[in-house]
Order: sequence, then structure tokens, then C-alpha cells
Amino acid sequence: MKEKVLISTGGSGGHVIPAITIYDHLKETYDVIISSDSRGLKYLEKNDCKSILIDTPKLNSLILFPFILFKVLILTVNSIKILKKEKISYLISTGGYMSLPLCLAAKILNIKIFLIEPNMVLGRANKFFLNFSKKLICYSKNLKNYPKKFENQKKISKPFIGKKYYESDLKKDVNLFTIMIIGGSQGAKIFDTLINESILTVSKSCIINVNHQTSEKNINYLKNFYKINNIQSNVFSFDQNLNKLMKQSDLCISRSGASTLAEMSLMNIPFIAVPLPSSKDNHQYENAKYYYDKNCCWIIDQKKFDKNKFEELLLKISKKDENYIAKKENLKKLNYQNTWNNVNQNLLEILNEN
Repeated sequence: MKEKVLISTGGSGGHVIPAITIYDHLKETYDVIISSDSRGLKYLEKNDCKSILIDTPKLNSLILFPFILFKVLILTVNSIKILKKEKISYLISTGGYMSLPLCLAAKILNIKIFLIEPNMVLGRANKFFLNFSKKLICYSKNLKNYPKKFENQKKISKPFIGKKYYESDLKKDVNLFTIMIIGGSQGAKIFDTLINESILTVSKSCIINVNHQTSEKNINYLKNFYKINNIQSNVFSFDQNLNKLMKQSDLCISRSGASTLAEMSLMNIPFIAVPLPSSKDNHQYENAKYYYDKNCCWIIDQKKFDKNKFEELLLKISKKDENYIAKKENLKKLNYQNTWNNVNQNLLEILNEN
């Protein structure tokens, strides 16, 4: 009989997507379940995962704190029951307050806890859970805000990226310069009214194709914009085949979520990162800086966005100058021996360490 693993996640795609990838890595060796809050379920519905709902409330209201604390205690008791009933051997948490009841329950039951930190800055929840955990798995030995006293718990892995990103191998049209814009589910002014205007300028110098991911509310505006200006485009809010669109891209422009940057890196696509200014502990900037320091990308400070300078940069990139080629080569070096099987083997070894 296979040992059982429970992966705790929820909230944004930044937490849930790595959880789904870990599920796929482990499902052949272990009996795996994913727990999520209601926000994370929308990602799980699109995947064939065995899942349960543990809807932990946000811990950000002082007025409601007594009620929230009481609910967390109830959820912790329920989590103890679930862990016992399912006979869970390992709990893996992808971070966030969503994992609090399960981590507390696992600690009470003396179940091995493994933490996943996809960002280049240690999250506050994971920092708290270090006291309970056996190992923390991250993507860089230079994880910021990591306490030295827990150094022996740190284990390094290549990023957890969906298997389809390794397998996708499509031919692209060499006569088109294809730009992928990933604006996020909420959209943002810089992606939906500034960057596309700069792309219009570049389109007058070369043939451009644009794949633009945005929020539902901005789709019609962007479709009309590209149509009126005769720019070949594909505007969408969500696409299960994002890997195929990425593979066809010469350049990506995106926020700096850890999973998205890792996917672009694996596919050797130079990218312009526009970190979200309000990200906690400035983790999106640190995510991008990891690649910037290896000369794999460009970083744009949203607060200092200069339309003319941005257009100059896009024009240079569209010509695939020496700087562009260097970044593409550096991405290849960075991902040398980054295979699904190697990541899988490393994860299994970490879980089975004494």
C-alpha cells in the first residue's frame, strides 16, 4: 500500500500551480490528496486531482480576529480528523495562511511537514512554519529573509513546472516577431493601455504577432485596439495551452510571479519583467532580479515607467541584437539538465531523507 501525502495549498495560482505540479511528480509513488480553500479550487477543477476543501479565513482583520481565531481552531480540529482518517504520512505546504490549520494538526500528530517556497523571498507563513517542518524546498540557496538557524532544513530544487512545459516543442514562424504579454487575471493599466501602445510603435518597424493574456473586462478593448491597428493578435483571459503560446514567442512581458518566470526560463524565452510594486516583501522584484543577475531578462520599474525608453528597448529586442541573443544563451545554460525526471528524482530523495 502506498504512503499518503497531503499537499496543502490555496489562494492564488502562485500557490496552487506548484501544488498541482508536485501532485503530478508524486502520484506514481504515493497516494496524493490536495487540500485548498475555495479560491484555489478553480485551478484544481481544471486538473484531475483528488482534492478536499479547507477554507481558512484571511488573518488580516483585527476587529474579527477573535472570530477568525475560533474558526482556525475548529479547522485545526477538523484537520486532525482528516489526517487521521486518511492516514497521512507527509504534509507538503506551498505556503500562505491557508495551510495554518493543517500544519498545526500535522505538528500535533507528529506528521512530517515539508514546506515549498517558490519565491526568492521567504514568505511569512513559511517562516513561521519552519519551527514545525522537517525541510523547506526552495529554488535558490540565497533565499532572502531565511533564518540561519534553520539552514540545515533548506533543500534546493529546480522550479516545479508543469510537465507540458518540458514536452512542448512546436515550430514557430521565423518571419514573425511574436510577443507574449501576461497581464494576470486582474489586468493592469501598464499591460492594457501602455505596453500595447508601445507595441503599436514597434509594429511599424517589423511584422509582429501578439498573444495577450488579460482580465475578462479588458478583452474587448484590446481586441479592438489590435484590430484597428492591423496587428495580428490573440487576446484571451485564460488558456489551457499557454505553454504552446509561450513556445511560439520570441519575447515575453510579464509580472514576476515565480511560476511564470520559471516557465519562461525553461523555454529559453527572454523576458521583460514588470514586478508588481505592491507584492509582499517586494518578492516579485527579487524573483525577477534572480534572472536579471544572470543576464537572462530585463526589469521595468512600473513606478518609473518611461514610454519612450520602453519603445527603444522593444525596437532593439525585435531586431534580436547581441543583448537578446546573450540572454537566450544564458537561459539555456541556466536550465542545463533541468528535466522533469531530474526534478522528480530530487523531490523523492528529499522526502525520503532521514
